[in-house]
Amino acid sequence: MSEDAERGRGLAGGPVGAATIAESLGGRLGIVESGLPAVAFVTAYTASGQDSRLSAAVALGIGVALAIARIARRQTLRYALSGLAGVALAAFIVSRTGRAEDFFLPGLLLNAGYALAYLVSILVGWPLLGVIVGAVTGQGMAWRSDPEQVRAYARASWIWVAMFVLRLIVQLPLYLAGAVVALGVARVAMGAPLFAVAAWLSWLILRPPPQPKAAAAD
Repeated sequence: MSEDAERGRGLAGGPVGAATIAESLGGRLGIVESGLPAVAFVTAYTASGQDSRLSAAVALGIGVALAIARIARRQTLRYALSGLAGVALAAFIVSRTGRAEDFFLPGLLLNAGYALAYLVSILVGWPLLGVIVGAVTGQGMAWRSDPEQVRAYARASWIWVAMFVLRLIVQLPLYLAGAVVALGVARVAMGAPLFAVAAWLSWLILRPPPQPKAAAAD
């Protein structure tokens, strides 16, 4: 491999940019789309005089529309369908309990599950970020053979643990207090913005180190 080619490769044996990391974890579009049903729910909840079941139906309609839009654009359906499943589950729970704050319960449980999964993966030496990025980029588990790469992915995975835990710290008390509007605002504010920051910080850890310039010829 040439020196120039080597400089363009990340720790995982291939180009690992912030966009690559973001796409591996759902993509910026998928993260934005995940926040739209929450916005629709809170808006409908406020406008309808706090009708939780109607608001859940509106949010579900938005989720279906987003999935159909993905189909029309012939884009990957994985993230749209997973998002739709989450909205459908949230709408179902609200329809059964009548409690508006329960619309956000699946998201809280998902954040707790992700935080635990990332934490356990770090402790057992298989940092989840490396597994996900390797699978999406086609690099596989080659990074596992290099202790430096394992450590780098472990450090980057801690960022995602912190992000999911931070969401829980802020949003769980709001859920327990039944503060639906504040919970919706927190859900959106801690969605795409925090995701972008986590992806950028991960890239700072995983990017190739700067290479010394070749000495000038005499």
